[in-house]
Amino acid sequence: MSFTYNNDKYDAFAKQDANYVPLTPLSFLPRTALMFGEKTSVIYGSRRYNWAETYDRCRALASSLVKHGLKRHDTVAVIAANTPELVECHFGVAMAGGVLNTINVRLDASTIAYILNHGEARFLLTDTGFSGTVKDALAEIGRDDITVIDIIDTEAGSPGETLGSLDYEAFIAQGDSQFEWHMPQDEWEPLSLNYTSGTSGKPKGVVYHHRGSYLMSMGTITDWNLPRHPSYLYTVPMFHCNGWGHAWTMTALAGTIVCIRQITAAEIYNQLHAHNITYFGGAPIVLGMLVNADEADRKPLAHTVEVMTAGAPPPAAVLEAVEALGFNVTQVYGLTETYGHTIMCSWNDDWDGLDFAEKANIKARQGAAMVHTDSMRVVDLNSGEDVPADGQTMGEIWIRGNTIMKGYLKDDAATKATLGDGWLRSGDLGVMHPGGYMEVKDRLKDIIISGGENISSVEIESVLHRHPAVALAAVVAKKDEKWGEVPCAYVELKDGHDATEDEIITFCREHLAGFKRPKHVVFGTLPKTATGKIQKFELRQSQ
Repeated sequence: MSFTYNNDKYDAFAKQDANYVPLTPLSFLPRTALMFGEKTSVIYGSRRYNWAETYDRCRALASSLVKHGLKRHDTVAVIAANTPELVECHFGVAMAGGVLNTINVRLDASTIAYILNHGEARFLLTDTGFSGTVKDALAEIGRDDITVIDIIDTEAGSPGETLGSLDYEAFIAQGDSQFEWHMPQDEWEPLSLNYTSGTSGKPKGVVYHHRGSYLMSMGTITDWNLPRHPSYLYTVPMFHCNGWGHAWTMTALAGTIVCIRQITAAEIYNQLHAHNITYFGGAPIVLGMLVNADEADRKPLAHTVEVMTAGAPPPAAVLEAVEALGFNVTQVYGLTETYGHTIMCSWNDDWDGLDFAEKANIKARQGAAMVHTDSMRVVDLNSGEDVPADGQTMGEIWIRGNTIMKGYLKDDAATKATLGDGWLRSGDLGVMHPGGYMEVKDRLKDIIISGGENISSVEIESVLHRHPAVALAAVVAKKDEKWGEVPCAYVELKDGHDATEDEIITFCREHLAGFKRPKHVVFGTLPKTATGKIQKFELRQSQ
């Protein structure tokens, strides 16, 4: 018997409104407001909203933006702490057809001015707590066509100076809470604009699309095993990768978002206790805060709290210590260009029988591609082939999937260099372990080449964090006449602890090969970004 195949027989089916709807996280909000309108949506200090109220406020924000002249794909910049207003902006701006540009609150005035101009911001919603810097930025940009709306945080004490003609509450009061907004016409449309940290040169504008943010939420729900109605503490700054997309994710699940302005160990413990928090995300520095918190600031946990962490790889010693406090840590990996987490160290039940130290070593790995990620590789930069899965051979981490940026705004060359060969080139070095889990070893620019040997600064930092007096550590290359480069350690000590350079080097001698040991140790407070990443470029510049 023979068959004739017609390869075009399915082409008769065209996309229709009935069977093809653009994916967007905006779709989560009306559904949740309908089904769980009375459930608590956002808590911040004495302020509390339910999902029906949050939906109304987002619609009013969208309506008022349109009334004040917002056009399709106009940029709405926001400089704010993690407060209810910023949650609402993650829906209201796009519901009006705009593009949300959340800006790092710790940037200097000149960088903020650059971002406002480069992104062509039409509106600026700004928390008066940052009015000093923002005022200088507005004076620098040389434009008078930005509508400035003040966010006055009554929970924060001193409100600061108002810079606009309206405050946020008055602005949304001018809108219609029953505004008939529309989904995007195409899921590839821009949803948000996020600027990189700009550690070398000007920051780049990373453009997210609706499809990617929708799928990021779906992947997070699946891979983090999130239940219906979780309680989530928003310690991740919402200006960083849109807070890893968790405002959208928690909306899909009708969860409760607890906002927090000041990230301290005492405040985190207070919020965990007061609101029965079950989930939160944070950089490794937040884990260190919890481990090193004073006994007076700690509160006992009534249940295990699930923590997602990303950023500089946390040392196994920190993971072990924080889990002993009652937190279950899941390591993830991603970039601004990947909407945040795209690789996860998903736990395998087969590892339950391992001892605590072995578990911590596994959890220090970043893992494998999440469900919303097509694939991930670790690539030898010389051969272009995948490195062997031996846990030793380093290569660059390459990623592709649906949560990769559209590209860099107004920078075709950088977009092509990052995405041009079919993969996003991360700029990070990692190794592949047997079993397919990746572990980050360093940034390409941070690898130390000493006497022809590649030295991972992360490996040295992991050892330094085991020292009982060390709170934080960072290692960078220092020029050396004999070896070319040698490791230089910068150490921030725990309160009430002392250590000398000789003591730190002697400690490292017990755990590292001779050529990997730091040859210099500098003590002091380490420079950090608002998301807790140590700014190694400042350490290099200080030499």
